[in-house]
Amino acid sequence: MPATESATILPQPRELPPLDLVDQDNRPLPRDFLRNRWTVVFFGFTQCPDVCPTTLATLARMKKKLADLPAEQQPRVLLVSVDPERDTAAVLKPYVSFFDPSFMGATGTLAATGQAARAFSVPFAKVPLPGGGYTMDHGAGLFVVSPEGALAAYLSPPLDATVLARDFRTVVQYFEDSRR
Repeated sequence: MPATESATILPQPRELPPLDLVDQDNRPLPRDFLRNRWTVVFFGFTQCPDVCPTTLATLARMKKKLADLPAEQQPRVLLVSVDPERDTAAVLKPYVSFFDPSFMGATGTLAATGQAARAFSVPFAKVPLPGGGYTMDHGAGLFVVSPEGALAAYLSPPLDATVLARDFRTVVQYFEDSRR
């Protein structure tokens, strides 16, 4: 197993089920959405005051550092909302594209969101706030999904764009080499 700084590479990638979600254009994610491309998945929400916008800004910087990779190794970034009550497709679209026009968002029913979170082993919970509002607690790690649609690596906070880019390259190279 290659050395990484913030990534845990899964020796046996974990197959992921299709996600029963809609994208930022309110189109159902295709059943094979997680296949045929490297994807970095992050669970968060648009009204998050700190972790989510910081993470998405870091991911935008990471993508710039990976611009020299061949097209088939370029990661796409998917934010899966843990707050489907407020995060409709119409809310997600301007939010994710603010950080990078290529970023995608996904939302769905609470049941579909829970199913997606369980597939990635991401905890999340609605937390009431004084005065009647609420916020969401959620895991802050990133997930690297291989073109086979399997969970290949987990990237742990704290997140740094340079480290993420190096670790992403390492993960991709490891899986490319293992296919040969």
